[in-house]
Amino acid sequence: MKNVEAGALILRVVLGITFFVHGLVKFQGGIENTVGWFASIGLPGGLAYAVAIVELVGGLALIIGLGSRVVSALLALLMIGATLKVKLAMGFLGNGQGAGYELDLALLAMAVFIVINGSKLLAVDQLFGKKKETVIQSA
Repeated sequence: MKNVEAGALILRVVLGITFFVHGLVKFQGGIENTVGWFASIGLPGGLAYAVAIVELVGGLALIIGLGSRVVSALLALLMIGATLKVKLAMGFLGNGQGAGYELDLALLAMAVFIVINGSKLLAVDQLFGKKKETVIQSA
């Protein structure tokens, strides 16, 4: 089980860094650009703020191991949405007009793995875990 936990830690941290950077870039590049792009593909522009915040805060939460399963589920939903709305039509490797959905699929698989298995190694969540109760038996 130690190997599984080490692997889950690697997936959690890499997934966290990837989403954190994607969220950060959305704000650094001017979130209004992302809002405009969302509107141009038929999504509510305000949704760009929610996506960027989930990526930024969720990525940081994954890096430190806080709420990993819940955060990973949210990120998996983002990847499903991005794949279905934008990337699927471009094909697996892209069509020359943009990237395909291969990276989205890999990120989705990583997120689903964490949803299913969790990631406890070096996770802040472990500080808040249940303490084992001492059972006192009477004679």
